[in-house]
This record gives sequence, structure tokens and C-alpha cells, in this order.
Amino acid sequence: MTQPVAARPVRPAPDSLTSFFWDGAREHRLLIQRCDDCGRFQHPPEPVCHHCLSFSLGAGEVSGRGTIYSFEVAAQAFHPWFADKIPFVIAVVELVEQPNLKLITNIVGVDPDSADIQVGAGVAVTWHQLDEEFTLPVFRLTAREM
Repeated sequence: MTQPVAARPVRPAPDSLTSFFWDGAREHRLLIQRCDDCGRFQHPPEPVCHHCLSFSLGAGEVSGRGTIYSFEVAAQAFHPWFADKIPFVIAVVELVEQPNLKLITNIVGVDPDSADIQVGAGVAVTWHQLDEEFTLPVFRLTAREM
């Protein structure tokens, strides 16, 4: 008897604060919320700038380069759909554009047990196409020149 395939977890629902991020990802562009007044980036998107309290916020494209700030190798599936996908690397990536500008993401294209995955390792964005409408920014290891 074959096991039924688990349904995919619910994906994020773009809204007025986040649609620019998902639209950019679909175009393979990493867009991060940016304050029109002070110029600082912030992620995740919020209705007010954390730095200057402005409500004048837009989106700015970033390079997609950064470093691993922290990481974890997922060894237990938190949803049945992930059961055949473990182990995988969940990471907090700090982008080069601004100190403390961080995203939660996955590190792909490397063995999760590799010694190359370490805090401070250089990474660059790449794209994981879930379906025709939905693309996720994920990261891969790069050379140390960052």
C-alpha cells in the first residue's frame, strides 16, 4: 500500500505590504522594503520605518550577496510534505547592503553536513521556482571575496 502524498504547506499570501517582494522574486529580483526618507532597508516589510518612523516606504533592489549569520540543519520534518526533503539548511543571511539587514532562507546546492556551511560564509541569491506563479529566493555558497 502506497502512502498518500502530503499536501504542500500553505504558501505566503502576498498583501499590500509584501506583494512587491513576491513580484520581484517572480522576476528574479531581490527587492527589500526601503524608507524613502532615511534610505534604510528593513525586512520583513512593516508599515513604518524602524529607524526614523516614516510611513513613506517603497522597495529597493539589493545585490543578493551576503553572509550566513546563523544556520540550522533541519533533521526532522515540521510538516509531512518535508519528510522526503530533509536534511536541509535553514539560515539567517545578512545582506551586504546594510548591517543587520537579514532574511530567513535556505542554503541550497551543498551537502547539509558540509563544513563549508558556517557562520560568516559568503552566499548569493538564487531562485527556487515552486510553480508558475511562485518563486522563492534561496541562497548558495560563494567564494570568500565578499
